[in-house]
Amino acid sequence: MPRIIFGCLILLAGLGAAVQDTQAGGQGYPGGGRPGMGGTQGVGSPSTGDMIPSAPSVDKPDAAATKAYKSGVKSLNKAHEYEEVMAKATNPDKKADELDKIGDAYGKALDYFTIAIMNKGDMVEAWNGAGYVHLRLGAYNESIDDYNHTLALKPELYEAIEHRAEAYMALDRLEDAKASYMNLFNHARPLADQLMVTMQKWLGSHRVAASGMRAADIDSFDKWLQERDGIAKQTASAAASP
Repeated sequence: MPRIIFGCLILLAGLGAAVQDTQAGGQGYPGGGRPGMGGTQGVGSPSTGDMIPSAPSVDKPDAAATKAYKSGVKSLNKAHEYEEVMAKATNPDKKADELDKIGDAYGKALDYFTIAIMNKGDMVEAWNGAGYVHLRLGAYNESIDDYNHTLALKPELYEAIEHRAEAYMALDRLEDAKASYMNLFNHARPLADQLMVTMQKWLGSHRVAASGMRAADIDSFDKWLQERDGIAKQTASAAASP
């Protein structure tokens, strides 16, 4: 009988040690798994042939970035839906309510795009999305910075060039905007035409209120716009001719 009791005590002690080892091994790992057992393999952790190999931890930030980016796009689409509703609304209270929704949706989109960038710093789509949201929210310097990152990763993303140029115009950076226009005119004509509309709106508003711009600079830009608009119409006509 003493031998049986002694053997049971040894067995219980062994089980207790195993439980403690499982808890200690799972601490700090995703899902509470131990290294080599479906969780993250620790440096120097033992592995055996019959253990299921875990996915490299480097893949996890990529997955997190993709998930956050998709959520950001959904929030962005929501913002566009609210904008359409607000455009059709005639009641001032309804417009104000939709405006609040728009701000919230853009804010969420920006949060998601930021999470994506934090997990994958070279994710072009996330930088581009963040630039667009900042542009829509009127954070023009931040938008330009986002688009600079975007274009450093993908120089021929012409949509980003056009949107950055809109931010340039909002900050009265006319020379930068003009350079962007020429780039688009040579490589993405529809986007150049879109930017031309933004430039003409800028000119019209600054004719009414200079907003700190010198009259000579406004006149010079006006002259440049007329020249470029004339060239654009001539080349469009030539392209349309049989």
